Amino acid sequence: MAKFIVRAVFAAIGLWLSSMLVAGLAFTDTGSLILAAILLGLVNAVLRPILFILTLPLTLITLGLFLLILNAAMIGLVAVMLQGFIVDGLWPGLVAAIVTGLTSWLGHMIIRDDKGR
Repeated sequence: MAKFIVRAVFAAIGLWLSSMLVAGLAFTDTGSLILAAILLGLVNAVLRPILFILTLPLTLITLGLFLLILNAAMIGLVAVMLQGFIVDGLWPGLVAAIVTGLTSWLGHMIIRDDKGR
């Protein structure tokens, strides 16, 4: 549960940063940002693995670049589910997926568990 909360915090930071950098991506209030981060975490935990398996041939053909489209689709799905989160098309979703992914990766690198070494 603690890992999910930490991941949701970094997702919220990534989404907030995306809303500051990307025209066409916005939140109506802070509550929408927090709820979007939690929903994005749930969607990524439940739906994304299924879609990843279904689109694996396309991902292999594009050498992994299709994962950006998949991540943008997850952000778009959250925007459809949540009224206070606005994504205005594919390009803002793609840039938000990149920024959110980089933020989550950076957060994982900062708090990673060194027990495996």
